[in-house]
Amino acid sequence: MTKFIALFSWSFILLSASGQEGPKTFKNLAIASVHPLATQAGVNAVRSGGNAVDAAIATALTLGVVDGHNSGIGGGCFIVIRSADGQVTAIDGRETASGRASRDMYLIGGVLDNEASKTGALASGVPGALAAYDHALRKHGKLKLADLLRPAADLAEKGFPIDEVYARKLAATADKLKAFPESASTLLKADGSPLRKGDLLVQKNLASTYRAVADSGIDWFYRGTFAQKTAAWMNENGGMLTAEDFAAYKPIERAAILSKYRGYDLICMPPPSSGGVHVAQILNILENFPVRHLRASSRVHVITEAMKLAFADRAYWLGDPDFVKVPQGLVDPSYGIELAAKINLDQATKVTGHNLPPRWEGDVFGKHTTHLSTADADGNWVALTQTINTAFGSKVIIPTTGVLMNNEMDDFSVQPGVPNAFRLIGAEANAIAPGKRPLSSMSPTLVLKNGKPILSVGAAGGPTIITQTLIAISNIIDQGMSPQAALAAPRFHHQWAPDELKIETAFGEETLDRVEGLGHPLSKSASFGACQCVHWDAGKKRFTPVHDPRIPGGADGL
Repeated sequence: MTKFIALFSWSFILLSASGQEGPKTFKNLAIASVHPLATQAGVNAVRSGGNAVDAAIATALTLGVVDGHNSGIGGGCFIVIRSADGQVTAIDGRETASGRASRDMYLIGGVLDNEASKTGALASGVPGALAAYDHALRKHGKLKLADLLRPAADLAEKGFPIDEVYARKLAATADKLKAFPESASTLLKADGSPLRKGDLLVQKNLASTYRAVADSGIDWFYRGTFAQKTAAWMNENGGMLTAEDFAAYKPIERAAILSKYRGYDLICMPPPSSGGVHVAQILNILENFPVRHLRASSRVHVITEAMKLAFADRAYWLGDPDFVKVPQGLVDPSYGIELAAKINLDQATKVTGHNLPPRWEGDVFGKHTTHLSTADADGNWVALTQTINTAFGSKVIIPTTGVLMNNEMDDFSVQPGVPNAFRLIGAEANAIAPGKRPLSSMSPTLVLKNGKPILSVGAAGGPTIITQTLIAISNIIDQGMSPQAALAAPRFHHQWAPDELKIETAFGEETLDRVEGLGHPLSKSASFGACQCVHWDAGKKRFTPVHDPRIPGGADGL
């Protein structure tokens, strides 16, 4: 009976993903995000003369209104773009630590304050999302930032009924939100209780901020009123961010990671994203195994072993490339062959620590989350992942601005060797330093076949972002799945430490028992993660946008 229930649950997910009439396909534009109102904003941007880049930024700005517990202009983002002329742009809009930050800033009397990097005035870095949006539009868009801000501002002022996910996150964080008056007055009822599903959320202060940026440009945010208000609040509440920190912020264009997998080309985000490095690294390992022909338990085993090896390297090597040396050899195919040789097909192997990629001493990279994907018929493709980190970030809304600040400082190794909110362990490479960008798992990825983009994909969910993204890619390339089936299929995740395999029960008891028998301690889950993608069918000349069936979302186009 248990096997039947598991099989039924997976079948139900697949049916939910595709619908009885099959997924919607589009000729000119496709957008997938976690909220239909945000997706519609992207469609509207193209109807107003924009392209897929404009659509992506319109969607992102609107997500900051309707999905604010995950992302917003108080956080950061990574954007990977392949424009119609073939140009590749990777924009780093990651937050930066204050110029006053220090390696041991969370040690009080030699004891780690494990909450200060997650909640309150010391938890935030300088937000980079808005600067990254502006940079993307100036380089590849057709519309102006103001054109996309004003409709989002109207929605914030008018209000919208919150969905089940928003309501659940509010209920889980209400006690912490109460500690900050602006957050409480914006996100909670007058009696301090959380809004429920279907209740209207009105954000008039956020609407005013969006309109101020539309009228005055991003200098209002980084060098004007918002920076000054934030600095004043931080000063009064024991924070470190200053107006000078905001004025110094700049988005960075970085050289994208270009990798290959079974005849396909991948465009991935480089450090301080660990996602691009390890999606490419794990796929390099898997290239050495007949993944397509393995039964489910063996496929889970091999991919899990590759995950463990990659995450051990992540813990040691990865950090902001402007501060530490991150070896390019991590994504070298020869290193994938070397690591593949360490995998025993018959049992789990204990991974004790990192390995040494080729040329590690000299060849280095140059100095809660949501994902969206867009593509248009002109050949513009975007993979954009943005975040304020855990639900509602630092829980702080800066008074009168409506802007919810991130808690990305927790993505640093707040004390090397000590796990963060996602139980990830980091080393000195990701230690805190003034102006440094914390390591991220965000993995916006584009996949090309014969030189033409066919897939934009990424995910949300802390370190599972990396594994969700690579599993989606493997499902499509190795298993020949449709994009909707690839996102609906059961997932699994291993991050080296702790030594446990997070795995969805939809695999069924027989497969779970076999995986456990290979030596993997299981942490069973009904579901986890949120992956979005846009797929291009070259034969049919149609786009298919797909949002994760595990959560509400919006997939639409023209």
